Amino acid sequence: MPQNVLVIAYYFPPMGLSGVQRTSKFVKYLPDYGWNPIVLTSSPESYYAFDNTLEGELINRGIEIRRTSPKKIQKSKSLKIQKFPRYLFQKIGRAFFQTIYLPDSKIKWKKSALKLGEDIIKNNKIDVIYATAPPFTDFIISMELSNKFDIPYIIDYRDIWIDNPFHFFATPIHKKYCINLEKEILTHSEKAIVTTRYTKELLLRRYKFLKHEDITILPHGFDPEDFNNTDGYLPPANKFVICHSGVFQDNRNPKYFFLALANLIKKNNIIKNQIEARFVGLMRPEHLKLIKKYRLQDYVTSTGYVTHSEAVKNLQQSHVLWLCQSDNVRSPGKLFEYFGARKPILICAPDGIIRKIAASSKAAIATEPDDPQAIEAAIKSFFNMWQNNALPTINKEFAEQYNRKYLTEQLARELSYAIRI
Repeated sequence: MPQNVLVIAYYFPPMGLSGVQRTSKFVKYLPDYGWNPIVLTSSPESYYAFDNTLEGELINRGIEIRRTSPKKIQKSKSLKIQKFPRYLFQKIGRAFFQTIYLPDSKIKWKKSALKLGEDIIKNNKIDVIYATAPPFTDFIISMELSNKFDIPYIIDYRDIWIDNPFHFFATPIHKKYCINLEKEILTHSEKAIVTTRYTKELLLRRYKFLKHEDITILPHGFDPEDFNNTDGYLPPANKFVICHSGVFQDNRNPKYFFLALANLIKKNNIIKNQIEARFVGLMRPEHLKLIKKYRLQDYVTSTGYVTHSEAVKNLQQSHVLWLCQSDNVRSPGKLFEYFGARKPILICAPDGIIRKIAASSKAAIATEPDDPQAIEAAIKSFFNMWQNNALPTINKEFAEQYNRKYLTEQLARELSYAIRI
């Protein structure tokens, strides 16, 4: 008899982008390990991107998805696409909302989520609650439902909270409030799950009452089923393709990559005629302008947002996969999807955990994120390997440790440990 887990996730398909992948794939595979997930989520009215294929694979598996009522009665069933903003505007908006709403703007969702959560619990035997954040309002909802119904809860940090440099605190009072709130949530949770050892160390340093066994590391991963139907999608034989998949979140910026590519093309006619830089996903307006600034229109392709399955196909049609990261606080999900593609990786990131994980694949070249000379040399090196049919591939055994099925099995084990007997 499967046990029931209430999954609290504000961001969930049909919303797209990287924030939904981890939760969606956990939910997809939990039934394989004796757990029946019931998802409590929002009713999206507008967002930067939607991907109905992600929702479809859950519906096909019979996953129960319960949504809070939308804020407004929609005249049309079509979902509104928001324009991906400039980073400056996004930063200002975030500061505004995080000054008014604590811990985040989704606190307005808490009331309706609690009401629906209570209804789900009253009509189902929920054995454990699992909440994922951001938004950190999800954690509050899980704690309040846990307190009311005496059900254990587990929290999953997709990103760190207090020590996140991109989380804005208007005053020391705002920060102290959130610290006390996080402390309370951690105190009552059965387990905290994080994506990297660095995040675990941050929590252990800040909250001395936590023990090592209170926090489990479950990294991001890749879904092998996403790659099952891509065997026929091969890179072109006459052109070297280097690909970036996903959005440039926060202060991530392709500027130095573009500068490196432009310099390389100026110096080398052979490369000039045989290279393509492909960007799969949304790009900010200021980043698209950089393509024109460096006169790269003939060498750079931007697909715009595509479904997740189309993004995976683009990975398979590329020779090298590129990733840039400006800090060690966040764990980019795309890196682990790159592992699933088993292609060589150019990672432009500061020295730290993410760079070390990429290097451990034995198929990566690493540079600093803002060093165009080093990036140029790395691109040239990969191009020469391609010419000589000597590009490295990621070992299958290495990639398998990031298989979503394997990671979900570990999550199922943590859920079982959390049940109060």
